[in-house]
Amino acid sequence: MRHGKKFNHLGRKTAHRQAMLANMASSLIEHKRINTTVAKAKALRQYVEPLITKSKDDSTHSRRVCFSYLKNKYAVTELFREIAPKVATREGGYTRIIKTGYRLGDSAEMCMIELVDFNDIYGGSEKKTKTRRSRRGGAKKVADAATEIAADVKDAASDAAEAVADAASDAAEEVKNVAEDIKNKVDGDDAADDKKEA
Repeated sequence: MRHGKKFNHLGRKTAHRQAMLANMASSLIEHKRINTTVAKAKALRQYVEPLITKSKDDSTHSRRVCFSYLKNKYAVTELFREIAPKVATREGGYTRIIKTGYRLGDSAEMCMIELVDFNDIYGGSEKKTKTRRSRRGGAKKVADAATEIAADVKDAASDAAEAVADAASDAAEEVKNVAEDIKNKVDGDDAADDKKEA
């Protein structure tokens, strides 16, 4: 009986399965994403996530434990040097599985498994700040925005009224000056006519 043996054996003997998972984990660490079947990706996630958690503590013991699983010193160096600082604030869930359809030959379900913090498309590298949402807060924000807009409209109206008043006073001053010029010219012409007649 196989009571309590819940993990997927992937149709391989133990040595073959461990070698395959070590190879896939090294590839995932080096390339940050790989394409594989969904069954292998789920098995790989269980294999590699404890190693990433262990890499947060950069000690000789942790490096030796990770090397015993990965069997690749370049992958261990990449894990402790590049990946561990990026996942320092994340408490698990370091990988993401995205299904990509079915393989043409045998219709196996395919997927892409990737490290969450190394994907710029989804914004995984940026830490989102948690915000509380409530129904009442939205009405308050709308009221504040309406008050702000009303104040802006009032300021714009007062500025426009001042501009119109300034323009009207300037126009009145200009009309007054022109009228005085015309009056002076007419008075000058009358005086010249009087002089001629005399």
